[in-house]
Parts: sequence; C-alpha cells; structure tokens
Amino acid sequence: MNQITKHLLMIRPVDFKFNEQTAGNNKFQVASGQSDVQSLALNEFDGFVDLLRKNDVDVTVVDDTLQPETPDSIFPNNWVSFHDDGSVYLYPMFSENRRLERRKEILDGLKEKFEVNHVSDLSFYETQYAFLEGTGSMVLDRVNKIAYACLSVRTDQEVLDNFCLLTGYESVSFQAVDSTNFPIYHTNVMMCIGDQFAVICLDAIPNQEERLAVTLSLNSTGKQIIEITLDQMNHFAGNMLQVANQSGESLLVMSEQAYLSLTADQINILEKYARIICAPLYTIEKNGGGSARCMLAEIHLPER
Repeated sequence: MNQITKHLLMIRPVDFKFNEQTAGNNKFQVASGQSDVQSLALNEFDGFVDLLRKNDVDVTVVDDTLQPETPDSIFPNNWVSFHDDGSVYLYPMFSENRRLERRKEILDGLKEKFEVNHVSDLSFYETQYAFLEGTGSMVLDRVNKIAYACLSVRTDQEVLDNFCLLTGYESVSFQAVDSTNFPIYHTNVMMCIGDQFAVICLDAIPNQEERLAVTLSLNSTGKQIIEITLDQMNHFAGNMLQVANQSGESLLVMSEQAYLSLTADQINILEKYARIICAPLYTIEKNGGGSARCMLAEIHLPER
C-alpha cells in the first residue's frame, strides 16, 4: 500500500464560476467580480496540467459538460475517492449543484485503464442532510489507515464513522476554526499527509486535547510535523499533495500562492521529502475557495 500515487484525475472546467451554494460555509471563497472567470480559470487549469505532465505525472483529464450546471466540477476529489483494493467511494455533497458532479461515465472511462472491483455509494446520506466530501473532508493516511477530519457542516461524524467501518480506517476527528473562529470547511485546507511528513495548521485546532490527539497520532506514525500558521493556511499552504511521477520521483504539488507563503526553513524541510512544483491558480483559489490539492483526485486503483 502506498501513501502516494502516480495517477491523477482532473476535470477540465467549461463553466467555472463563483458558486453561491458553497460560499456560506467556505470562507476561502471570495467573489472576484471578474467577467472572464471561466477563461482565466481554464488557462490556470491547462497550465497546471502541463506542469504535471512536464514533470512526468500521469494525468487523466476529463472535460466537464455545460449541462447540468456544475461550477465546482474542477474539484473532483470531493465526490469520489479511489483505493488500491479496487474500491471506489462516492460521497454525499453539501450543495445541490455539486451533487451533479458525480458522473458514472467518468468511472466507466477509468475502467479502461484501471481495475474497479466495487463502488460504495454514500450519497444517500444527502437525504439526511449529512455530508462527507471525500478527501476534502478527510485527509487520509493510507498506509496507517487513519482518516483525519475536522468536523463541519460538510463533514459529519456519522458518515465519517460509516466510511471507516467500510474501509477499516480509524478516524481522528476534531474541531478546527480560522482566525475569526469560523469553522474550517474542509480538512485538506489545513493539513496534508505525505509518506514521511505532515503539514498542518495546529493553531486552527482550539481544543488542546484534540490538538494533542492529532499530534500524537501523527507522531505515532513517524511523520515529521511541519507546522504552518493561520495566515499561511489562508494562502492554501495546507492544500498540497505529494505524488510520484512515472519514474518514481516524489513531487509535492501546490499553488504558487501556497509556495510563496512558505518560509525558507519550511521549504528546506519539505524538499528533503519531495521536489516542489507549483502553479499559479489565483482565479481558481479566489472564486472556488480551493487550491491545487482540491483539483487532484488521486487514482490508487490497480492498473489493468
């Protein structure tokens, strides 16, 4: 079992824009008022894909469709996750227009290259107004089978417990807030788990016991903890993903904004574990409230 994969799924946007349905609980999301948000976002998306491919990462790109209207389709890691036993999990989504992102034809297309043995659909929880938005809501330590999750309106303990029951994961859940005490909407904006390290904004966890529990869990699995500040978190420094390229080199993928927020010491520590690559994603980050990691659905499925 590997923490990192060399296969990624990305969804190319056709109608990316500020999503009114998600803005209420995503404080990272700000309406830019730009008239050309889609074209700017598309340029950023294509540049990001080019960067990954130039660094020899295998990226499967699927074009979004104009109908139904899915302004956040650029963030596929929220509705689906892929696992190395061939299982696929589909997740209950908070906003109604994001539920339309779950597209069977995307999974069918992946079956040409990867083995899919089982699909578990947790989306029925939407009828109970309970949500778990994939690897946005959970940051998975795949090797040690631990799901870290900050609870929010988008991350429900009961659904998390069910995911853990189905997968054999153990959950480490906690409350996390920003500098204004507002709940953080997704765990993956405040922490990232690499194969030997963890980037985390511990300052976002106000409860000392919960903060200690998270720290002890990370320590017990041998991760070097790299702390980021609340300000760095606001620049998406927690929203990074370690991947491997086709020759097995370890890469740490993040946005340019995230990279520029890091200190020289943090960069030096991270570069012990992976070569950093970053892309400018300012339009996507501002209007979508998500960054590089949110755009990447890791494919851990066995290859055919």
